[in-house]
Amino acid sequence: MLYTVKEIADLSNVTNVTVKTLYHYHKIGLLLPCETSEAGYRLYGMKELERLQQILFYRELDFPLEKIKQLLEGEPERLSILSSQKELLLARKLRLDRLIQTLDESIGCSERGEAMDKTDMFKGFNTENEWKEALVEQNQYLKETYDYDLLDNTTIDVETMNETAIEAQRFMNGIASALRSGLKIDDKIVRGLIRDHIDLLNKQGHLITHKDYATQARFFPDDDFHRNMLEAQQTGLAYFHSTAAESFAAETD
Repeated sequence: MLYTVKEIADLSNVTNVTVKTLYHYHKIGLLLPCETSEAGYRLYGMKELERLQQILFYRELDFPLEKIKQLLEGEPERLSILSSQKELLLARKLRLDRLIQTLDESIGCSERGEAMDKTDMFKGFNTENEWKEALVEQNQYLKETYDYDLLDNTTIDVETMNETAIEAQRFMNGIASALRSGLKIDDKIVRGLIRDHIDLLNKQGHLITHKDYATQARFFPDDDFHRNMLEAQQTGLAYFHSTAAESFAAETD
């Protein structure tokens, strides 16, 4: 079934998805109609509805349209996009829960006429501390195994860390999906995923060559902590990712 711009706007039942919004998405190449009727109406099918849903999830996460367009380039697998969005929304929910808890404690102290503990007043606001907490287990392992302090050697730039985490999750979901689908390490889809991932890492300022990436990927199956982390997502993922990166580097370099 196909829908017109007005029908899509009515169907979504969301105040910020107006006819004007859909025209703008078309203009910037974010959401294109699948065809145009003889009367000149832009028509959208199920595939476009699914893309619109993905756009709206990203908008709920306050992503700018240009960033959303970049994330959806190449029509990535819908399941990997939705999985990444779910993790991001759950992280936001956790942060909002912390803020609500802080607010409840603040209200309670005010009602009792008590001064709130200064260390509790700002829980939920400091996302830098949240990143440090999230990295505690990995950092402890790296210190014990390699005498390397991740937190001491990493500048916590919250926006950059968030972008890197989003991209890493999107990429690894794609690689895991390729593995489950039985694709070979030199399949054009797998190589496309790796190429796009390296390109985005470079755009984020990491400055990494194909050979550098293959070297880094080789670390994962050799290291217990990181191998188990990937294997928990998909059996064989650490080895598949590593050999695919090696094959890609050998072919492109």
